[in-house]
Amino acid sequence: MSAFRCGTVAFAGRPNTGKSSLLNRLLGQKLAIVSSKAQTTRHRLTGILTTGDCQYVFIDLPGYQTRHSGALNRALNRTASEGARDADVTLFVLEAPRYTPADAEALACIPPSQPTVAAVNKIDLVRRKSDLLPFIDRLQGERAFAAIVPVSARSGRNLPELMRVLRERLPEGPPAYPDDQFTDRDERFLAAEILREKLFRALGQELPYRCEAVIDIFKQEPRLRRIEATIWVERASQKAIVIGKGGETLKRISSAARRDMERLYGGPVYLGTWVKVKSDWTDNARALRQLGYA
Repeated sequence: MSAFRCGTVAFAGRPNTGKSSLLNRLLGQKLAIVSSKAQTTRHRLTGILTTGDCQYVFIDLPGYQTRHSGALNRALNRTASEGARDADVTLFVLEAPRYTPADAEALACIPPSQPTVAAVNKIDLVRRKSDLLPFIDRLQGERAFAAIVPVSARSGRNLPELMRVLRERLPEGPPAYPDDQFTDRDERFLAAEILREKLFRALGQELPYRCEAVIDIFKQEPRLRRIEATIWVERASQKAIVIGKGGETLKRISSAARRDMERLYGGPVYLGTWVKVKSDWTDNARALRQLGYA
């Protein structure tokens, strides 16, 4: 019988390669929020998967990118770079069959000495499978990866092979968490993330980057969880957009978030939401610290 293994696996790469979707698929349940917009992931998020012979401590990180500037983006890039360096293994996630300058920038943040596995994601969207081999050959020239594994987070294709490859590179040792624990984050944090996901999905391309969700009250009552949340924006004009005509946009966002919270918690939720202005919070170091950004 092989020895038990336990270690950290950091998900790294540029935005929109499917890192969070891949994490959710590996865990078998939704933990990380997802949207089509870049850098939906803002915080370091740990997902824990325990099998008979291994405990995988997955760390979802913000996508590394330089399109947006300012204090918030610098904080996200710092989290992405440090997280990729500190894990036992880095899982560098790419989108098949694309290797862009943004991918190269993200890869350059990972030290060459760091054990790194490349997960070539979204292979289900590649029309000509013959395009994959030249793409993998090119990747082999970019970095001495420990392994390159084509996968699909959407269909689950080749994920057992990815798990096998990652396990081989984790250190032997006892589990760091109880068998039934799937994250180190609490319900309050997850509520804020769910609300922020709905903002990203409901609003235009740029406005979500100016929004933040903060949980002011999280209270377990006899019959429900009572949650009061504030959505911070940077301008009064943005507040009007989030609320919408007659409050319809905010109602739609809040209702979608409440339904997801009820599914996650397995019980009824009361969710109250307010929208407030915190001028230029994305470029204010003090405000970012207050909101949990290093």
